This record gives sequence, structure tokens and C-alpha cells, in this order.
Amino acid sequence: MRASVAERIGNYALLTVFGLFALGPIVTILAAALGRDDAGSGSSGFGNFGKAWEIGHFGTYLRMSVAVSVTVVVVSVLLSILSGYAFGTMRFRGAGVLFYLFLIGIIMPTEAIVVPLYFDLRTLGLTDTFWAVALPQVAQSVAFGTFWMRAYFRSASRSMVEAARLDGAGHWRTLWQVLVPPARPALVTLIVLVFMWTWNEFLIPLVMVTTESLRTAPLGLAFFSGQYTSGFTLLAAGAVIVGTPVVLVYAFLQRHFIAGMLEGAVRE
Repeated sequence: MRASVAERIGNYALLTVFGLFALGPIVTILAAALGRDDAGSGSSGFGNFGKAWEIGHFGTYLRMSVAVSVTVVVVSVLLSILSGYAFGTMRFRGAGVLFYLFLIGIIMPTEAIVVPLYFDLRTLGLTDTFWAVALPQVAQSVAFGTFWMRAYFRSASRSMVEAARLDGAGHWRTLWQVLVPPARPALVTLIVLVFMWTWNEFLIPLVMVTTESLRTAPLGLAFFSGQYTSGFTLLAAGAVIVGTPVVLVYAFLQRHFIAGMLEGAVRE
């Protein structure tokens, strides 16, 4: 049934209200970042971004965040594809128990494991290193990625898999040449989610590293805010700098991301 004119007007009005609530904080931060800084720097407009970049050392923090995010995304997505394929298409003893063990990584909050994880990594000599930031996030992302890709592979066309097997294709060829190419929307959705979670992670870098060059962008922004509590303009400019990469990644991949969500990669 087609919606009436009143229903359509009500829907658009409701969407407009929610849109204003969502865009309000963004517009406020942008307006503050482009305003005049009265805390002593005397900068204004786009000069605030250059000033914040220079004083806050955001170049170093962004390089670290990019390195961590790319590493976590590549490793976790690759491992998620392999584990999701195994759980989604194979039947082996202990598969159910092992899969639910993976789900603990989704259920368990970071706050509950960060302290014992710190002591474990310190025993291995990995604290205050790049891997102390990347490896825990790989483990967390693989837990969700396995759940995500398992659901996709279980819902994939069985006829394609059976046809590939009849043609003599093994598991490796079936995975990469038959199942992965149609999985682009699900994979892009997973990539965007893992990238956003990794980029915005704050607690793990805060606990695991002390060297300034190993700080990620959100952690660097926190230290920057401690230095400029009275200069909201430069703080807003720093927040825009830190948040821009996530916005760009989502804007570039939004079509595939939305397609993956609408297709319902998780159909169970």
C-alpha cells in the first residue's frame, strides 16, 4: 500500500528532526574550528587547523593511527574470511564450541581485559610498541569478523560451491574465486566497521604505550585538550583533523557499506 500524503510529510519531518540532531554537533564543531582563537594564538579561519597541527603534533599521531588501522584491517579481514569460511561451509568436531569461544571476543568489553592484557604483553616485552596497540585490536576485530563472514558464507549459494567442487576446485580456489568476489558488500561493510573501531580506539593505546610517537590520533587529541582547555577553537580544529579520515573513508565506501547492510550480511 502506498503511503498517504500526511504519512509522507510526517516521515520527512521526523527524518529532518533527526538529521538536525545529528548535524547540530558537527556544525557547532566546524563553526568553532573556523572561529577566532582568543586563547593567545590569534589565529582564525583555516589557520586554526595549521596551528593545531603544528602545536598538537597531529602529523605524528595520524601516521601512527593510519599504520595501526591499516594493519588491523588487513590482518583481521583476512583472518575473518578464512575462519568465517571454515565455520560457514565445513563441518568438523568441536565447531560449535570453538565458534562460541570466538564470540567471547565480542561479548567481553575492553575494560575487563585491558589490565591482564597489559601484564601479558609486558611479560612478552611488547608494551610501549606498535604491536601492543595493533595485536589486541586484531583479536577483537577477528571475533566480530568471524561472526560476520560465517553468516555470509552460510547464506551463500550452495549451487555455486557444488559446481566449483564438480569442476575440481579445492577449498582455497572455491573461497577466493567463487565466494569472495560476490561478497564485496559484506567485506566493505566489515572493512569500514573495523577501520572506524580501530581509529576511534582510546583505551588500549592509553594503557599500552607511553612514548609520544606511538600515540594514536584520539589519544593525541586527549593530551592536546589537556594543554588547551581554555582554547576551545584549537581543540575543535584538532577534533576535526582527527575525525576527518573516518568521514572520508565512509564517504568513499558508503555505497558498498549501505549495500552490505541492506543485503543483511548477518541473516541468522
